Amino acid sequence: MQTDMSKLNADQPIGVFDSGIGGLTVVRSLAELLPSEEIVYLGDTARLPYGTKSAETIRRFAHEDTEFLIERQVKMVIVACHSATSAALPFLKKDYKLPIIGVIEPGARAAVKLTANRRIGVIGTPATISAGEYERAILAVDPNVRVIAKSTPLFVPLVEEGWVDRPVTHQIIAEYLTSFKQDKVDTLLLGCTHYPLLAPALDRFFEHKVKLVDSGDETAQTAHEVLEKMKLLRSSSHKGGCRFYLTDLSPNFRTIGERFLGEPMGDVARVSISHEF
Repeated sequence: MQTDMSKLNADQPIGVFDSGIGGLTVVRSLAELLPSEEIVYLGDTARLPYGTKSAETIRRFAHEDTEFLIERQVKMVIVACHSATSAALPFLKKDYKLPIIGVIEPGARAAVKLTANRRIGVIGTPATISAGEYERAILAVDPNVRVIAKSTPLFVPLVEEGWVDRPVTHQIIAEYLTSFKQDKVDTLLLGCTHYPLLAPALDRFFEHKVKLVDSGDETAQTAHEVLEKMKLLRSSSHKGGCRFYLTDLSPNFRTIGERFLGEPMGDVARVSISHEF
């Protein structure tokens, strides 16, 4: 389904999709920055994680997710999944006319802007780190930056368990990131939608000396800039809200989702998505 750009209007919602519910941290950033906007969130929880799938499969899933959001008359799509941003964003931008934003480039640009000594650390899941998209995006902005990337897979279950300030959490952070201190990184890019919930613990570990870049915040800022440029920002007289759709409802989805969102989720609809491409 294509969208006629001339028919987009400010009162249409912003669409956000992720392979799970970690992308709700992006929704949280959007709601804080753009409180007048309506947001439609799709979490493809029945098929997570995307990171273990082939690039071709991720692209197919991302197209299906985008079609679902376009059917709900969104004016913009935000790909809040690092694996889908890496594997599918160029294809989505080619195949659809409405504005589509990923989570990698906004964070990369912000990290380059913030670093003073040009030593940037990047943390993410093994799939995100092995794909190397953050390094490419950072070096495209400034080829003289030194990027030190490290996969930190245990951070995801810690966040989902709610263990963001436990002794074991601080031990695992030290185990993963002590080398970053030795490498003298002055900026740390949080390359996973789960990781903003660990920001206080990370800040404590680095003794407040390292700037933390939240890709969700930066993506929300980019969305604001794009909508403003296209004159699609909703009037501040409106009060925004969010509709939630998940392709599977696990027993603990609401507990984890509200942890990411920072507030009650409200009604959540279970949906089935499938299209042929």
